[in-house]
Amino acid sequence: MTTRSIVATAAATLLTLACQPALATKPQAPRVDLATTTGAMTAFRKVQCSLVDGEPVTYYWHGDMYSRVQGERDRLLFKVHGMNTRRCTTVTDPEKGSGFKLVSREILLYVDPETGEVARKWKNPWTGEELDVLHVANDPVNSTWWPIGRDGKPQTWSGSTQGNRWWQTVTVPLFYTNPLGGEYQKFVGGFYHATEMFNFGGDLDDLLDGRRTTAQAQVGWVRISSWLPWMQMSGRPGEVYFHTAGVKLGSWDELPELMKREIAANYPAYREPPPGDDNRPNETSWTYFKKKVQPQQGGSRH
Repeated sequence: MTTRSIVATAAATLLTLACQPALATKPQAPRVDLATTTGAMTAFRKVQCSLVDGEPVTYYWHGDMYSRVQGERDRLLFKVHGMNTRRCTTVTDPEKGSGFKLVSREILLYVDPETGEVARKWKNPWTGEELDVLHVANDPVNSTWWPIGRDGKPQTWSGSTQGNRWWQTVTVPLFYTNPLGGEYQKFVGGFYHATEMFNFGGDLDDLLDGRRTTAQAQVGWVRISSWLPWMQMSGRPGEVYFHTAGVKLGSWDELPELMKREIAANYPAYREPPPGDDNRPNETSWTYFKKKVQPQQGGSRH
């Protein structure tokens, strides 16, 4: 080896050694601290959508829908496939602070359990009538999340952790005036009564990673409610329940072909979430039914 090459090699070695401390001390993105309000809000947003304003996120779930009537076995009525496409934007308020608004559209398809095809007609096993199936197409389904909760206290992380796993359990009891009823429901009954039960879960390191703008998540959804209005059960005793599970997808294109075909044919707007500044009132399956189906006179004329 020549003197020149020895000098060059030594210089390169010194340069490498000089750079190593800088590389070793390169600051890492801080981990999300679930013990703080800021950390809790960050985690909520990473689970629900993305820290990047306007970035679309899609959830998908599937499962079964059953009937429950006193004195008879539960019946499998449909397989169901659901999706929700959403985005979040940052919002601020002089009193509530900095939060985020979630805007979304969602679909739930009723699928024939025997054929695996999207149901168009359904024969009611209790009345014998053949009825048109009205799938859920709620647009929008929006909410706003603030660092100060409804109780006036700072938000705290509502989930649990063990090892490298996290999970949340969210129960939403619903009891309000039925949008399909009249003005006297307080006197004669007919309130809308249901319960929604959600479970979210995932990898804790992924959730707390300060470099990641969204969190991988699994979701479980259970719903107990009155008969659906398009089933035309006319106040018969009984209820329906849904039991499903799913995931946050990598992109909308990962939806199953059955859903993508149905959306392309009948719900093209559901390819994207609503705009971030959407201020329309929320849609439910009951208000959607009211828009789609004309009221009919019922009961006896005698």
